[in-house]
Amino acid sequence: MANISLLLFFFFILINSIPISSFSCPLHHKQALLTIKSNFDTIFNQSDYYYTFKSWSRNSDCCSWLRVNCSETGTITKLYLYDIVPSYDNPASVSFDIFTPLFHIQSLEHLDISKNRLVGEIPGDGFGNLTQLVHLDLSRNNFNGSIPYQIFGLTNLRYLDMNDNSFEGNLGPELGKLQNLESLDLNNNSLTGNIPEEIGNLKNLVYVFFSNNFFSGRIPDSIGNLKDLERLAFSNNSFSGGIPDSIGNMKDLEVLDFSMNSFSMKIPTSIGRLPNINTLLLNHNQLTGPIPSSIQNLSRLELLWLQDNHLTGEIPTSIFNITTLRSFSIGGKGSKLIWNNKAKIVPKRSLLSLYMPSCGMSGQIPEWISSNKELLYLDLSGNKLEGPFPNWLAEMVELDTVILSDNKLTGSIPHRLFESTLLHALHLSRNNFSGELPENIGNATGMTYLMLSANNFSGQIPMSMSNMDRLELLDLSINKFSGHDFPDLSNATSLIYLDVSNNEFSGKIPATFSTTIEFLYLGGNEFSGHLPWNLTKLVSLQHLDVHDNNITGYFQDVLPQSPYLRVLVLRNNSFEGFIPTTISNFSNLQILDLSGNNLSGSIPLEVANLTSMIEAPVHMSTSGSIVDFFFDYGPPNDMHFDIEDLIVNWKNNFQGLSSHSLDMYSLLDLSNNKISGEIPASLGNLKSLKVLNISNNNISGHIPLSFGNLKGMESLDLSHNKISGSIPKSLEKLDGLGILDVSNNKLTGKIPMGGHMSTMNGHKYFANNSGLCGMQINITCPEDIPPPSEGRDDEDDENLSWIFWVGTWIGFPIGFFSSILIMGYFLNFLLLFKLCGKGGAAGGGQGEEEGARKRSFDARYIVAYDCCERHHRKMYVGETEIANEIMGLIVSGYGSNHESSTSAIPRLWAELRVGSGPGNGNASLWACGLGHRSGLVVPGRVQSMWTVRVAAD
Repeated sequence: MANISLLLFFFFILINSIPISSFSCPLHHKQALLTIKSNFDTIFNQSDYYYTFKSWSRNSDCCSWLRVNCSETGTITKLYLYDIVPSYDNPASVSFDIFTPLFHIQSLEHLDISKNRLVGEIPGDGFGNLTQLVHLDLSRNNFNGSIPYQIFGLTNLRYLDMNDNSFEGNLGPELGKLQNLESLDLNNNSLTGNIPEEIGNLKNLVYVFFSNNFFSGRIPDSIGNLKDLERLAFSNNSFSGGIPDSIGNMKDLEVLDFSMNSFSMKIPTSIGRLPNINTLLLNHNQLTGPIPSSIQNLSRLELLWLQDNHLTGEIPTSIFNITTLRSFSIGGKGSKLIWNNKAKIVPKRSLLSLYMPSCGMSGQIPEWISSNKELLYLDLSGNKLEGPFPNWLAEMVELDTVILSDNKLTGSIPHRLFESTLLHALHLSRNNFSGELPENIGNATGMTYLMLSANNFSGQIPMSMSNMDRLELLDLSINKFSGHDFPDLSNATSLIYLDVSNNEFSGKIPATFSTTIEFLYLGGNEFSGHLPWNLTKLVSLQHLDVHDNNITGYFQDVLPQSPYLRVLVLRNNSFEGFIPTTISNFSNLQILDLSGNNLSGSIPLEVANLTSMIEAPVHMSTSGSIVDFFFDYGPPNDMHFDIEDLIVNWKNNFQGLSSHSLDMYSLLDLSNNKISGEIPASLGNLKSLKVLNISNNNISGHIPLSFGNLKGMESLDLSHNKISGSIPKSLEKLDGLGILDVSNNKLTGKIPMGGHMSTMNGHKYFANNSGLCGMQINITCPEDIPPPSEGRDDEDDENLSWIFWVGTWIGFPIGFFSSILIMGYFLNFLLLFKLCGKGGAAGGGQGEEEGARKRSFDARYIVAYDCCERHHRKMYVGETEIANEIMGLIVSGYGSNHESSTSAIPRLWAELRVGSGPGNGNASLWACGLGHRSGLVVPGRVQSMWTVRVAAD
């Protein structure tokens, strides 16, 4: 028995010494993962992801596989499938479908499929099965569509990251269901609408990131319920209204970023009750009022950015008493703040960055800045600073960036400044600096951005600049630099932007540029000769501008070879040759200015194939990839340098096109050449073209009807050519057309009147076209003159006939009786005519009569002639007025029914007769003569007396 017990004891020990295997993953879990691997095998080359799935074998436990974690019971709980889609394959072909088998693993608590560049919508129903999820990371893909409502049903979620996708739509009240959520990241999407009030229900939230979306409206006051929140970022949206006062309830808040929105009203004083905050970013809004004094209570504040608002009042110097402050940004666009130039500032700690543009600073650069020994970044642009560049500033060896543009600084740049290899960016444009650049400028080998435009620098560019091989941007434009030699920049393999325009350089165009250059501006100098051969080989070139030089050669031989060319400006040079058909190879070309040269030949049909003039380009703004930069303590998204505008002939005026919105413009200018032939009808394909100028050439033929398809056209100049025919009516469809110049051609016909054509009333735009007509030039077209109507003429004749007979029957009796009445009063006319005869016979006694008349009447008189035109008499003014009125009444009353005229005559004759002396006779003679000379028809009685008077003479 004892032996049996001993045997049993050893058997028990043996049994316990045999290891018992742990639970293996369920078969359906393994099968789901193997299906995912099979999906990858179908799409990709196995070598691309070999190590990812190397351990995924049917013969092993899936809990032992790479990127898979299981629970103690063998169920899969965590999948780390991030960044396994090969990056160099086309992501457009990879959607979430490749991972759909994982929806069968309902025990999942942690799922990370970030950084896979997946596209399309995410399947809401599938995620609705994963109810145990605590951690879900879908970030850094290309998902679109709205966020499925099933996601908000995963109430166990503590971590949700959907950052860097293309999700759209609004956040609804269902967001409030995720009450266990601690971190929510929706940055970098296309979400819209308001933040729901229910966000206040998520009281366990520690991190909230909604930046870089299209959210709008007010932030709900309920956000103040998130008292455990440590980081809140809503930057770069369209939020408006005031910043909620309830923000002050977030006692644990460390980072508050409301920058780049449209917040207005005052900064709430409650912000001063955030004891743990170290980063406060309110820049780029529309905040008003003064800076609250409570900000000085933020004893842990390191970054304070308030620039580009509408703040008012004096900048509180107490901010510099915050002992933890490392970066301060104030002023900028829209600022109405005032800086106390007499303030004595003693920072409690050295700042790393000081950003104070447009703060009203005057005088010399404040010397208290020198106490910031660790200063990396300094921006005092847009102030009224005067005086020289201070030596103490040049000796601050830690400086990374100095921006002093748009001030009134003078003098030369200290040599000491360029002894630092740490200097990264120097922006001194638009000041009054003068003199030559220091010879040691090339010692600043760390220089990336050097901008000295619009000053008075002169002399040659130092050859030592060839050592600045890290340059990305060099702008020396609008100065007085001269000389034939130019530093060799071929080693500056990062150089993207070079502008030396509007100086006094001469000789041949330099050819020592890096092939990486994208923007090259050489215009407004005195360069001559041909374009260098290697200049045309700059395969990365996007902009080439050599306007207003004296460059020669054949245009067809100097075309750049870059397929990325967007802007080509060769205006006002001496190029010859023709426009080659290969011009169509430049599919990105949107501004082509060849005006003011000696080009000949015709416009090739291939010009109509310039793709970017057919459809608006979708490039980013010019300044985007060139000059944006920022560092840890510098204001983000604002650290770009404004490069000079592109100058072109836009709507008959030379003006600058902003580099920030150059994609809005499309221009084709071939004016002032010797181009001949007809206008290709295919030019009507250039629908996004805004300006077309082919004036001052020898172009003939007609204006193509297809020009009515130029929907984007704003200015069309065809003047000073030999174009004939009519202006096509199709131009009426160009709603944006503001200028149409067809002057000095051979056009005929009517100018169209529809659309904007009716508003073009400038005569000069249609001048010297002898055959044009229309309301715009106040010339009636033949077709606009209505033809005479025969029916109307007959009707008028009938009306006149009726009026004639009515007038006859009424006028005859009235005239008859009026004549009888008048004759009774005119019987004395014979006597008057006799007096006239006597006056003629007694010419010798005229002197005495004249003397009596002068004594009896007024001394003022006029000369009149008698009716016989043989003897003259002097008649007094009173007699003349009465006689004139009598004749008027006689004539107007004859054959009419004016009784007032005939009844007034006796009275007037009575007045005339009471005059003394023989003036009565003269008055009658004057009246008779007046009627005679006027060719008036005098009534019968007067006519007979007239005859008697003539016989008597």
